[in-house]
Amino acid sequence: MEPFELTLSAAAEAIRSRELSPVDLTESVLARVEQVDPQVRAYVTVVAEGARRAAEEAEREIAAKGPRGPLHGIPMALKDLIDVEGLPTTASSKVRDGHRASTDSEVAVRLSRAGAVLLGKTHTHEFAYGLTTPQTRNAWDQGRVAGGSSGGSAVAVATGAAMFALGTDTGGSIRVPSALNGVVGLKPTYGLVPRSGVTSLSWSLDHVGPITRSVQDAALVLEALAGPDPRDPVSLPSAPARYAPGAGGDVAGMRIGVPRNYYFDQVAPDVEAVIRDAVAALRDMGAEIVDVEIPMTRYIQAIQWGLMVPEASAYHEQTLRSTPELYAGDVRILLEAGELALAGDYLRAQRARALMRDRWLDLFRHVDVVVAPSVPATAAPSGQESIRWTDGSLEAVSDAYVRLSAPANITGVPALTVPAGHDREGLPIGMQLMGRPLGEAAVLRVGAAFERVASFGCGRIAPLAAA
Repeated sequence: MEPFELTLSAAAEAIRSRELSPVDLTESVLARVEQVDPQVRAYVTVVAEGARRAAEEAEREIAAKGPRGPLHGIPMALKDLIDVEGLPTTASSKVRDGHRASTDSEVAVRLSRAGAVLLGKTHTHEFAYGLTTPQTRNAWDQGRVAGGSSGGSAVAVATGAAMFALGTDTGGSIRVPSALNGVVGLKPTYGLVPRSGVTSLSWSLDHVGPITRSVQDAALVLEALAGPDPRDPVSLPSAPARYAPGAGGDVAGMRIGVPRNYYFDQVAPDVEAVIRDAVAALRDMGAEIVDVEIPMTRYIQAIQWGLMVPEASAYHEQTLRSTPELYAGDVRILLEAGELALAGDYLRAQRARALMRDRWLDLFRHVDVVVAPSVPATAAPSGQESIRWTDGSLEAVSDAYVRLSAPANITGVPALTVPAGHDREGLPIGMQLMGRPLGEAAVLRVGAAFERVASFGCGRIAPLAAA
């Protein structure tokens, strides 16, 4: 096994035991970037020499004092919405040509403090306003979409071109590409991970979180990221100190809710079968399975779009006036549409959101975790605009992908996607686990327990890229 094939946890242990050096690990991952990125185009910026210097510094410090923690010397990537001083933050847009960040984002500060090694910035759907990331190709089938908007981060992790990466999630933008590329993605509780220095799509829906190849890895990264930030006005005042121990427990005695409505109403047969099998596996491990009713389902998409569209347009107001021609067509249309939203409609969406959050909190008084598909279908062929369901109806690809992920953004609850199996074409299927606010330990516990019994090789590099 080459070093780039290790999970973060395995690499950290090898570094701690002096069986692997940060320099050798970083060189292995950089060689992997050079090998696969021309095919999948996960990266917009690679800082190879900076990564080598950081790895050398980590190696010297570890030799003298031991590692600061599990991320010390680990090569990683950041979605190109996340500021790093002196580097471009292009948001994969011509609007940001020539831009360089003047300061570090808070998450970049925390990862640097933990000793992580920055490899570069990964592609996003322009300004995170989309669910496909058209610049990037799927790690399992280059003819299919990577998912978005954190498609570059998910593909970098899936191909071994990063040990972990950060993404952002406004309507599923961590979970959707993670599910479509067979990796783990965590959207934390709203306000748990700071967003200062991160380009916004929709301030009341945006989250920052990790993409990894194992649940334990996601827990380790979350430990480095979580905590209050005075620069972020919605940052929570405190956070649990540890998450990794929760990723090592079993599910015996836990109450796991399975929706009787909404989440299985319109999904591909292979997706439903894989998730039902995963639920059966959790039952076999001792979990109590409880049927639950998802509240206010008829309003979910209206609330998501009613919040996101006007907030995004407000953020882009000046550049949309001065340089509208620099935006991609699909993004420009959405931004212009957002300028037509009425204040009353936005306020009604906020009120409905508050009511939905209360109803979800009631739901979590009866169960520890809700399990559902992460996305209703696997990765669509590039250029395909809609999905035809078994009843003959058509749904836009972006609408289908956001439909099952949006509720966790609206309510702010933590949501984890874990690889659960594959469809008949061999494409990955993700299982979504949602918990009560600050319930990351519970969703990580369930995800890790499932990961341990999964028979298809969680944590492995995507076979297309490996070939």
